[in-house]
Amino acid sequence: MKRFAQLFTEVDQTNSTLKKVAALHRYFEDAPQKDRLWAIALLTGKRPRRPVKSSLMRAWAAELAGIPTWLFEESYGVVGDLGETIALLVPRGHEQRPAQEGLSDWMEWIEKLRGLEEEEQKAEVVSAWQQLSDTERFVLNKLIGGGFRMGVSQKLTVRALAAYTGREENVLAHRLMGKWSPTETSFNDLILSEDSSDDDSRPYPFCLAYALEQEVEDLGPIHDWQAEYKWDGIRGQLIKRGGEWFLWSRGEELINEGFPDFEAIADNLPDGSVLDGEILPWSEGGPLGFQVLQSRLGRKKVGSALIKKTPVAFMVYDLLEHEGNDLREQPLAERMRLLDDLFASIPPSPVLLQSRRLSAKAWDTLITLREEARAMGAEGLMLKSTASVYHVGRKKGDWWKWKIDPLTIDAIMIYAQRGHGRRANLYTDYTFAVWKGEELVPFTKAYSGLTDKEIGELDAWIKRHTRDRFGPVRSVDAEQVFEIAFEGIQASSRHKSGVALRFPRIKRWRKDKPKEEANTLEDLQNLLQSYQREE
Repeated sequence: MKRFAQLFTEVDQTNSTLKKVAALHRYFEDAPQKDRLWAIALLTGKRPRRPVKSSLMRAWAAELAGIPTWLFEESYGVVGDLGETIALLVPRGHEQRPAQEGLSDWMEWIEKLRGLEEEEQKAEVVSAWQQLSDTERFVLNKLIGGGFRMGVSQKLTVRALAAYTGREENVLAHRLMGKWSPTETSFNDLILSEDSSDDDSRPYPFCLAYALEQEVEDLGPIHDWQAEYKWDGIRGQLIKRGGEWFLWSRGEELINEGFPDFEAIADNLPDGSVLDGEILPWSEGGPLGFQVLQSRLGRKKVGSALIKKTPVAFMVYDLLEHEGNDLREQPLAERMRLLDDLFASIPPSPVLLQSRRLSAKAWDTLITLREEARAMGAEGLMLKSTASVYHVGRKKGDWWKWKIDPLTIDAIMIYAQRGHGRRANLYTDYTFAVWKGEELVPFTKAYSGLTDKEIGELDAWIKRHTRDRFGPVRSVDAEQVFEIAFEGIQASSRHKSGVALRFPRIKRWRKDKPKEEANTLEDLQNLLQSYQREE
């Protein structure tokens, strides 16, 4: 654990990409193979399930620190992170853990915790706290809590691994995708073997786009670009290999069980096919609200009634594998030709759709189509260079998201809550309301969109204008108006306002607008009706 805690410290103390990669490279060189494998798993999001309730950890830590629960909770609120709070408050004992205990030993220990009774768990955890250094305790707490994260992207992990092994980054990125476990494979089999034991289900790393940052005309000749609608769903890969089908989300979750209606279309795909696309709530030729899709997620079993109530489709954007051949290095134009051939060879299905490529001879035409995208139920357009290969992750210049302008509403802040981490001492999470006659009705929360300077100014105002306190939340004078931007709006029986917003954030602080001129609940409902008509 000492070596892994040192890696955490080195990464945490720098913003330099080169220094982070160098720290990872040193760890891979020094650590035993089992520890390397667990580090790779943790850095690529394969974290163990939480074996101990956080409420128990808080109670044990307060008891060990000799402080009342309320003081521990206040400290937690200021620090903003449970693992760090415990590491700071719990006193160390005189005994130290053996230096040779590595990351893999601790991961096995964490798994054993799951099968223990509460008192046995307490004895094990308290003993570990007292025998580890502050940084080691912090890392262990994050691992136990299931929320471990390090300031290293999967892309940087792959880069460091490539430097250590001498293997190509795209090969390593592919090997790290999918459903593998450090307890079921080895570093040699996963990373070093010439004939990797890749299973048929393994997806490819996703190619991602950047938001368009320039005038669209600056991209050059329009005939060098492919345009299509950008839909609001769940990015996924539909795979047919070895006579079986697999549906993966971008978050590397195998989600076949939630979408049994895709099995029939997968049966019609030839073996050795991998389609990149989007899972969309879809009916009668158009998209439904995203909330329709949410009722499918996390389901272990989806019956015919739910399938009928929540119809979905897989919108295909790209062909990554054809007849078992990896097409990712082929230009987009060639991949589209093969995708057209594939769709021509299989029976048509209302559940398997091919993304429509928009025809335009001038950028003005696409500008108009983008402005009309909301009426199609889309978020805007995607622009892809016809010469582009299918990259791992993001690469500027080849794929662009060209989203439509968001919807907006002017609202009044009525509640504020402290943030987390480095903003634990600042009020950064806000609740907003609109008028209903003389009453203010809360309708959304937002915590992004302000500059650090504005957050500091607003924090000072909140502390001077607090009306009441509810734990970490403060009720404030209803005076400050903010313009709230959002991507979509839907009816919701779970919210007092009757609406739910998609991706709400603060667009600007309207210091120029008095509270009396903020929008009303009727305005929100009219916006909802208008949005539903467009869809």
